[in-house]
Amino acid sequence: MAGMLEGKVAIVTGAGRGIGRASAIALAEQGAKVLINDLGAELDGKGRDESAAQAVVDEIDQKIGKGNAIADAQSVTEWEGAEKIVAKAIDKFGRVDILVNSAGILRDVIFHRMTPEDFDAVIRVHLYGTFNMSRAIFTHFKQQESGSLIHMSSTSGLIGSLAQANYAAAKMGIVGLSRAIAMDGARFKVRSNCIAPHAFSRMIEAVPGQTEEQMKARAEKTRPDQVAQLVAFLASDAAQDISGQIMGARGNEVYLYNQTRPVRTLHRDNGWTPEKLKDVLLPAWRGSLTPLERTRDIFAWEPL
Repeated sequence: MAGMLEGKVAIVTGAGRGIGRASAIALAEQGAKVLINDLGAELDGKGRDESAAQAVVDEIDQKIGKGNAIADAQSVTEWEGAEKIVAKAIDKFGRVDILVNSAGILRDVIFHRMTPEDFDAVIRVHLYGTFNMSRAIFTHFKQQESGSLIHMSSTSGLIGSLAQANYAAAKMGIVGLSRAIAMDGARFKVRSNCIAPHAFSRMIEAVPGQTEEQMKARAEKTRPDQVAQLVAFLASDAAQDISGQIMGARGNEVYLYNQTRPVRTLHRDNGWTPEKLKDVLLPAWRGSLTPLERTRDIFAWEPL
């Protein structure tokens, strides 16, 4: 039986491990040809290990057959790298229909100790990487009047987490970017959506304060392949009416997130002063203010 993505071509960034790898495999299993992009791990100042992307290609070759995937090690943080990635996919497969922006890094540190370098590194990979790849592919999508962009956001930005100001800023930036792309792309039948995933991955392993037991439990309950099923669906023509949305995947649960809209309003014919705002606004809105909750305050540890 033909898969939901038969005849389509996908680019997946950060696809050497974790959610990127699982997404690439899921797309291939549904019939898509896939470019596997991964910069590779640093080797103590001696270059990078670029074998991760090829290992995923080899896995797809073994599961599905040769010729369904190719590897790439360009950096998404550079505009020229993004252009080369898109050109390589088109040169090999003739077209591109799907882009999954999954490349990411962490530089977690409490805000008063965060350096400009900590902030810049995360913004460049997540936000600039998402822009570079999306812009590089957009002209191609516009010309063929179709295309699905899927970006990875995070509850770190949507809800909040400690010591992740850089990551939260990048991930909320991606939400705004995705929404704008969806609006600009609608006339060309180009879709753009975000996923805020919960899955054990290489990045999660770097988060301090987790015991071996906690990491093992999370790895068993929240797997990257569970997120990848939502990726494959959003990439398909079955999701052609879904754009500009934020969804989540956590274990066997999927979520649809609301988006920022006014929740309360106050009007005063004679206008406002700081004193009047103190007297009226605070008592009126106190119960509607969003508390400083963290992701773990909203989601139970064990998914359903």
